[in-house]
Amino acid sequence: MPSREPAPSREPDLSAMPAFLRGVASGERSNDGQTPTPRRALAIPRPSTPAPDGGTRAARTIDPAALPMPSLSRRRLVTAAGVIVASLLALSFLRQVSAATDASNHAADLRAGNAILAEQVARLQRDLSHVQDPRYILLAGRAYGLGGPRELPFALAAGAPALPADAPGSAAVRLGAEPVHRTPLETWLEVLFGPRS
Repeated sequence: MPSREPAPSREPDLSAMPAFLRGVASGERSNDGQTPTPRRALAIPRPSTPAPDGGTRAARTIDPAALPMPSLSRRRLVTAAGVIVASLLALSFLRQVSAATDASNHAADLRAGNAILAEQVARLQRDLSHVQDPRYILLAGRAYGLGGPRELPFALAAGAPALPADAPGSAAVRLGAEPVHRTPLETWLEVLFGPRS
């Protein structure tokens, strides 16, 4: 009697599914009947795709379970903390340098302002000593008619004409000046046509 070979089981193609879903897709359950038990993956040959040069090359599929998980190691944490601390220190240093520069500029401005104020104080002190001088007080008092006992106060009218050249006290009739002798004709010519230039 010929021996019968067992019929091959019809397994679903699970090569395109992630490893954690293969057990769910195959319908296997664990002993408690709720969570699927992992099933051993079958080695199924993968179809080949034609390469651009006309040959065949095996298609590569990426298994998400085989991908490396991003993780933070101690070295990365220490490096990140060091970078943050260094940047904070640099920022603090830059702020201190900026504050020191602003303070030195402000001090230079205050020094310049103090020099200007000291010059103004010196000028005002000179003016005060000049105003308190007795000679200035006598001169300023004459403007109000407060001259000496032998002085005669006088004032010129606002629209008074200029004094002539030979007025008393002018340079032409000053004591010791040489007298200018003119003929009557020269006097008339000066009256008619003005003085000689």
